[in-house]
Amino acid sequence: MPEGLTGPSRSPGDLSPEEFRRQAHLVVDWIADYQAGLRQRPVLSRARPGELVAALPASAPARGEALGEILSDLDRLVLPGITHWGHPGFFAYFTSSGSAAGALGEFLTAGLNVNAMLWRTSPAATELELVVCRWLAQLLGLPPDWDGHINDTASSSTLVALAAAREALGLDVRELGLAGRAELAGLRVYASDQAHSSVEKAAVTLGLGRRGYRSLPSDRDYRLDPAALRQALDQDLAAGLTPMAVVATVGTTASTSIDPLPEVAAICRERRLWLHVDAAHGGAMAVVPEYRGVLEGAGLADSLVFNPHKWLFTPLDCSVLYVARPDLLRRAFSLVPEYLSTPERERETGLGARNLMDFGVSLGRRMRALKLWLVLRSYGGEGLAERVRAHVGMARWLERELGRTPGWELLAPVPMATVCFRHHPQGMDDEAELERHNRQLMAAVNQEGGSFISHAVLGGRFALRASIGGIRTQPGDVEGLWRQLGTAAGERA
Repeated sequence: MPEGLTGPSRSPGDLSPEEFRRQAHLVVDWIADYQAGLRQRPVLSRARPGELVAALPASAPARGEALGEILSDLDRLVLPGITHWGHPGFFAYFTSSGSAAGALGEFLTAGLNVNAMLWRTSPAATELELVVCRWLAQLLGLPPDWDGHINDTASSSTLVALAAAREALGLDVRELGLAGRAELAGLRVYASDQAHSSVEKAAVTLGLGRRGYRSLPSDRDYRLDPAALRQALDQDLAAGLTPMAVVATVGTTASTSIDPLPEVAAICRERRLWLHVDAAHGGAMAVVPEYRGVLEGAGLADSLVFNPHKWLFTPLDCSVLYVARPDLLRRAFSLVPEYLSTPERERETGLGARNLMDFGVSLGRRMRALKLWLVLRSYGGEGLAERVRAHVGMARWLERELGRTPGWELLAPVPMATVCFRHHPQGMDDEAELERHNRQLMAAVNQEGGSFISHAVLGGRFALRASIGGIRTQPGDVEGLWRQLGTAAGERA
């Protein structure tokens, strides 16, 4: 060996299997204790900005520390800064209520720690993803020939879908881009004023700019108005603009309104426009046989996104994108350098050797299908439907209580399990005063700790918003929220 060089030194490696088993039991016990004690914790964190930063050392430790000490600091330092999304009193936003099966699936995923970018980098990771997407499509009543794959969130899925819509126009954007091409300055995406902000963000990211996104007025029930869509398309075509895609929503963020998919789909077919359906939250309703109509007309779309991590009890993150033409996704995204070229590439059979990196932006891809597989198998279609049905029933109960109690008013229909309402004391009719009053009421409920609600603005009116979807939420938790609302309203009447 040349002078000055030595052989490779021995790595200390990782924990032994025996020590890992011991430490894993500590972690499982910690999680079980955490979940058992959720009701005793305030849902909304009471931490102050910068509190955790100030409490932690400025540098990483030079030497490793014992897991027991780390878990102690997790309890003492980190938990006070956690807002508990799995708490049975979490009614804010759309909850991401991870189930026990999902948590175990996440643990197994981390243990395997594989990358599902190519079929050969773990064939089972690719094929399991294809299978669970097909199982889920069956549960939702989606077309059997649709192709599905898993992204992180609906923001990514919508971005990828709209990139395929852009590719479908045949403008050679993949090769030539958009910059300097005056003839492409007028591409437009359309959605209602209730659509999720990720749609506009996708338009910005794809180079269309904010001017490339047109927000359309919704009707009295906060649904996309087909007449307004037709008018907008006619106006833009007359102005020399190029309509690219329409996004319809099943379960809008503010009130879970459902856009009229059959009418919107008919317009898109007539105009040869891409239709993307955002069913990120509301798609879960379709696992209940009697509620499957929420996706009526979805089979006429070109793409649809559904997030099992919202209302199907799968831990963050897991967003399934379905497309009718997967070849357009591949055409938009496939880029294969020599070091990623594999002999299986030409042997795809639909349930075989596809490379999932070709269907979106990400090269590194977690094996998200494993936790969804555990959830689907652990609860089954009937078990999932039973839980979603129960949440809808709890929302109907709250809707009835609000409707029959003086001083309270509903501000939107309740098609799913989200209730939008406000307290309206007699003689208080100024909208600014009503907003201040209800903001104070919301703050009082959230400060009390047993429940956490959010807000929305609907038709220019400030609304309180309770979304029911946690796997641990029971009728008593919704009754508790109603009591807290009554107490807060009485104190501020």
